[in-house]
Amino acid sequence: MTRLAGKVVIITGAAQGMGEAHARLFIAEGAKVVLTDLNQQKGQALAAELGEMAFFIQQNVTNEQDWLNVIAGTEQKFGPVNVLVNNAGITMAKSILETSLEDYRRIVDINQVSVFLGMKSVIASMKKAGGGSIVNISSINGIVGGAIGYTDSKFAVTGMTKAAALECAAFGIRVNSVHPGVIETPMIMQADTKAAVEAFAKTIPLKRLAKSEEVSNIVLYLASDDSSYSTGSEFVVDGGLTAQ
Repeated sequence: MTRLAGKVVIITGAAQGMGEAHARLFIAEGAKVVLTDLNQQKGQALAAELGEMAFFIQQNVTNEQDWLNVIAGTEQKFGPVNVLVNNAGITMAKSILETSLEDYRRIVDINQVSVFLGMKSVIASMKKAGGGSIVNISSINGIVGGAIGYTDSKFAVTGMTKAAALECAAFGIRVNSVHPGVIETPMIMQADTKAAVEAFAKTIPLKRLAKSEEVSNIVLYLASDDSSYSTGSEFVVDGGLTAQ
């Protein structure tokens, strides 16, 4: 299948987890994909495995200059950007009383500020391409409450998506958010969250964690021309959690 044939895509946080799943699917669908991540070793290895349609650039998504470098590097390698998937993010499961200011600012920088920087940086390139699609990975905690810091940053992604969608519509750029529930990735299976995740999975109507690929299918839809009339909207992948 070639639903993304000829499209140039940037995926952040692509060295593992959901980002890796998105990259694999997008390559299979004909896209040219720039993978970015702080983890250079894993990112380069994945790009090498995916072949000539993939290219890795090391990136700190909270750094504005790194974003400019990624856009320039992508254009040099493949041409103007058609799709940006703001996938990079971290989780945290602390109470408000246990959360330090340093903790709070770190999660806001990675989950929220990076999305702002990504959208701002890519618009000019997408205008060169004649339009594009920005897919921001939020969470069901960008719709309903959860842990402090994480919830705040994901609600911000939901709001930024709507604001950017309204502004970017004039440029032919669509902006949507994806809201995964409990997805089986290395990030959420960290030592400080694993027990809580396993307990929470029992409350999911479908009675299981989702696979990253199940989120990737929604991201693919939004990246492709199949979703040409969808912008400023939330797409939920949660096994029925928010329907309860």
